[in-house]
Amino acid sequence: MAAEEGQVIACHTLQAWNEQLQLCNQSKNLVVVDFTASWCGPCRFIAPFLAELAKKFPSVTFLKVDVDELKDVAADWAVEAMPTFMFLREGKILDKVVGAKKDELQQTVLKHMAAASTTTTTTSA
Repeated sequence: MAAEEGQVIACHTLQAWNEQLQLCNQSKNLVVVDFTASWCGPCRFIAPFLAELAKKFPSVTFLKVDVDELKDVAADWAVEAMPTFMFLREGKILDKVVGAKKDELQQTVLKHMAAASTTTTTTSA
């Protein structure tokens, strides 16, 4: 399952989630995970905005996890409210935004993108 730039990648199975997480950990890019639910009104409200962010920031990987489909994943990540957005890099949680807060979501993406560009060093193979 290849990650497509500029879109939100839905993980419907534990295998898909694990594959995406492994790819993301290897990429060293910022990853935003949207923990959502089909019955959640605020989740439906923020979904188009998340898709806009994915198009605007193609270097960031956006994943979507339905907490009802992947209950164990939601439990492992201690998700208690929807939507919850986790910000990761190389498997480490950098930040979290809880709720359908457009401005906070975008600012957090920008903050961690900026942090990556200031801490990235060039290494030779």
